[in-house]
Amino acid sequence: MVPNDLWEDRMLQDVYPKLTLEIMDLVGNKWTLLLVYQLAERTQRFSELRRNMAPISQKMLTQKLRELERYGMVDRFVWPSTPPKVEYALTDLGRSFLGAASVICDWTRGNVEELAAARASFDAAAQEALSAA
Repeated sequence: MVPNDLWEDRMLQDVYPKLTLEIMDLVGNKWTLLLVYQLAERTQRFSELRRNMAPISQKMLTQKLRELERYGMVDRFVWPSTPPKVEYALTDLGRSFLGAASVICDWTRGNVEELAAARASFDAAAQEALSAA
């Protein structure tokens, strides 16, 4: 008999192959969404992206740019200069994802106050329940 965890993993793999799950993980990441949104405006240097996406760490920005480059969503251009000038731009594939990223970013921006109020209400009720116990 197959343990439940393995059965669920196998079922998930049948519905969503491993690569599909990896891509969903990448495109569902908050930094990926914001990065694609930032690069939609224009080609940018690493330092510009880091400044515009604060508080992202240098390590996380590097990691996300490499992942997006690996999946063909971002191009990396290195200009021969001292120090080297490196720029990043969305590919056509990255631009095709922009519509989905924009919808999510716009929805979040449009509902941030309602979401914050709901979170505060939930947290207050949870705190009240803990205090009563």
